[in-house]
Amino acid sequence: MTDTTSAVERVVATVAQTASDIHHGLVDRRVTADGENPSGETQFEADVFADELLADQLSSIDGVAQYASEERADPVDFAPDGLAVAADPVDGTSNLPSNNTMGTVFGIYDASLPAPGTALVAAGYVLYGPLTTMMVAHDGTVTEYALVDGDRTVIRDDVTIPATPTVYGFGGRVPTWIDDFHEFARGIETDDELALECHYSGAMINDVNQVLTKGGIFAYPALENSPNGKLRLQFEGNPIGYIIETAGGRSSDGSRSILDVEPTDLHDRVPLHVGNPELVERLEAAIG
Repeated sequence: MTDTTSAVERVVATVAQTASDIHHGLVDRRVTADGENPSGETQFEADVFADELLADQLSSIDGVAQYASEERADPVDFAPDGLAVAADPVDGTSNLPSNNTMGTVFGIYDASLPAPGTALVAAGYVLYGPLTTMMVAHDGTVTEYALVDGDRTVIRDDVTIPATPTVYGFGGRVPTWIDDFHEFARGIETDDELALECHYSGAMINDVNQVLTKGGIFAYPALENSPNGKLRLQFEGNPIGYIIETAGGRSSDGSRSILDVEPTDLHDRVPLHVGNPELVERLEAAIG
């Protein structure tokens, strides 16, 4: 194995092992913390706990030079050279009080952060649902694992997005959608030939996993009051775009692949649309 491949495997193994501690740690951390993250959003104690845990665990990995998350303003540098890991330690913490599904999202970049998605060498997410599972994209394939006390067992090799779409989920308040996206969404909802079912949970990672498992489209679009949408490019957009594209789907900011978006700041937001290629192409034609 190359040094990069070895480092990627160590990062994936560490995230898998840390997932059990993060999941168990959610129980006593379902309340808001005192501060806000750099994007101005209220933090839960779970966000801070998971971020500190990941930073500590990743800092000891040979070949990892940098860690950044949406919970801290600046990256943490561990070494002068090596890979960078960007993470959303707990995606969907607004679901904590109601005990709905959440996850951890991470991207592994062969570049200092912020970096475009083209610099990713691997990406993945952990889903804290009835089962704890992990989806990892690396070396041109996507693999799904079951996680039990940090141990990984392969559930599916070479995961690909199903050819026949069945679900959709769109984020943001409907009154704040731009007109073109509003028209696109209504077209999807009323297309009897597609007959897609709405699946939207309020946790991006859960909705993306639905699309990757069942086929369809997920979008958190540009909004009237937030032209760049809500999701962060480094921590959510790029890793999810990388996973979906590796699985044979498409990602888009509305006009191009998410992976081609050049960042200007660590906490840049981006409109995110991912799913079956034909649905993302239909979206681009509608809002482009």
